[in-house]
Amino acid sequence: MKIHPVGEYVQSIGVVSRSRHYLARLKRVCAEWRCWGDEYECPICRGIFGQFFPSGLDIPVLSELRVVGGGYRRNAQCPRCGSKERERLVYLFLHQKTRILDVPGRVLHIAPESCLRGLISSRACIEYLCADLHPEDDVLGMDVTDIHFPNNWFDFIICNHVLEHVDDDRKAMAELHRVLKPGGNAILQVPIARTLATTVEDRTVTDHKERERRFGQFDHVRLYGKDYAQRLEAAGFKVRVYNWAEEFGDRLAHRYGLLRDEDLYLCSK
Repeated sequence: MKIHPVGEYVQSIGVVSRSRHYLARLKRVCAEWRCWGDEYECPICRGIFGQFFPSGLDIPVLSELRVVGGGYRRNAQCPRCGSKERERLVYLFLHQKTRILDVPGRVLHIAPESCLRGLISSRACIEYLCADLHPEDDVLGMDVTDIHFPNNWFDFIICNHVLEHVDDDRKAMAELHRVLKPGGNAILQVPIARTLATTVEDRTVTDHKERERRFGQFDHVRLYGKDYAQRLEAAGFKVRVYNWAEEFGDRLAHRYGLLRDEDLYLCSK
């Protein structure tokens, strides 16, 4: 029986799609095999490995100013789910320190990471909204400085390493505070330079190479310092700083591939 050209096209698309799926799966299996062992555990996908993949770039300003979560890092990225230290930290906090994954509520996730998105979206009790300035898939197009939702709308907000990309971060913080319900919480993480007392920013810098030299990445517009919590408080948030390693110890922090000096900023209203 002769197949119609359209049918041949549809069949070819199916073959290509399956081939890509199998190839991606093969790459994951090979990656896990390369990391065989039991030194590390990813709390998100529950994979156990002898090592994580390295991540980050060796840019001088990041090491000189001791930027937490910046620069080249060994044992940073899970070979199975792709999570990095900051995503694992957020997941552990959500899982160990909140009930947000188990109770009904509205959750806003800005620039959602795929490893976290899959876990949160699987919870039937949660009304989960993903948003990004450059959306794809089922993500809503949204500018974090102009959030088109009513006041006091969301029970929980996750905004992980986004604000360093935003020209007017104070306006973004004010918008996040506006749409958060009274009694609600937000995790608002950014890379922070341990040696800077105050945040360094210059809106006149638009050249990619100069941004990389001064802020550590071509699309970053500032480098946050120790005053980050004060900037959040100026937007109206109450801020609690949480350190996983200090509470649960260095052994577990190492096991989960966390950064010993990375703090989590929990903001409430």
